Amino acid sequence: MDKNKIAQRFQQPAENLLMNIAILAKEQEDIIDLSIGDPDIITNQKIIDAVYQEVKQGATKYTAPAGSKELLSTIIDYYQKKYDLTFQLDQVRATVGALHAIYLALQAILDPGDEVILHEPYFSPYKEQVVLSGGTPVFVPTYEKNDFQIDVADLKAAITDKTKAILINSPNNPTGAVFSAETLKEIAQVAIEHELFIISDEIYEDFAFKETFVPMARLAPENTITISGLSKGFAMTGWRLGYMIAPAYINQIAGVINESITYSAPTASQRAGIYALNHYEEFVPPTVVIFKDRLAYIEERVNEIDYLSLNSVAGSMYAFINISKSGLGSVAFVEKILAETGVLFVPGKAFGETVGDEYIRLAATQPKAVLKEAFDRLAKVQF
Repeated sequence: MDKNKIAQRFQQPAENLLMNIAILAKEQEDIIDLSIGDPDIITNQKIIDAVYQEVKQGATKYTAPAGSKELLSTIIDYYQKKYDLTFQLDQVRATVGALHAIYLALQAILDPGDEVILHEPYFSPYKEQVVLSGGTPVFVPTYEKNDFQIDVADLKAAITDKTKAILINSPNNPTGAVFSAETLKEIAQVAIEHELFIISDEIYEDFAFKETFVPMARLAPENTITISGLSKGFAMTGWRLGYMIAPAYINQIAGVINESITYSAPTASQRAGIYALNHYEEFVPPTVVIFKDRLAYIEERVNEIDYLSLNSVAGSMYAFINISKSGLGSVAFVEKILAETGVLFVPGKAFGETVGDEYIRLAATQPKAVLKEAFDRLAKVQF
């Protein structure tokens, strides 16, 4: 038996730069890892203590496949309180992280050959998930000169009779862009006019520093599949708890699909999610302040280094740093920096080749003292 026996589409798999960097970050010692968006902050001890008690009292069994009724009701109450949006229980599903939710949504809506529009730079798993779901990704570039806002004229031009959905991510990974309310309204109008789904990845919803975050479900409720979770704002990446909020008929099909994948999200994580969401105002704002402060510091340090440049970061926990003055592509740049300084970034090429190769992504997931050391090293590099 050899690799020729595996599925043909994987016999010569495309390079996965993001996964390669993730492996490198875990395997190589004594580096300053600014690559992966896993906050250094530990989940608040109150959340840990609360779920510990729940587990001791028996929260170790399956919940209902969509999630416990208490968790789903808590998510609904959270959106009512935070955004004045009303959802029903049959619209909400707990998932094993936000990516799981996106995958279920794509599996539920795509037929072979259906097209999904992605704005580039894009979080690289989006493309792979579209392909694995039988769809075809179509890319609409965004540019630094426009603060990486999607040009709705370009979006309209990308629509064909095969277009089924638009997948948006604001606040954005990797660029840090936050789409304006006007841009979001225009996207909503396009989707409604062309009867398209909008899969709106809102996992960084709390990290909008300069624009007021607007949930897409407010603008196009019948078209929108909302994706979010507790990984970022609550510093709960390892708990693997996300959720999707969708029209009931989509959520029903997602449940049929998920029956054969994970059945339900982890029970202990669901209990932690209930406590966390009910205490949102205590746990999330301090985390947001930390990342806003770090990104402001990163902007200052980037501006001191001749071969780097960076527009003001509007949101997320990332800086998408322009390296064009170095004369290197993003992969060669990351390799050189790692070899000479021990600092690890993600090459921008991992987020799309049309725009990304002139950038690197920095995840602000280290304390300012570590960021200072990283930039002190970078300042000594010659090109």
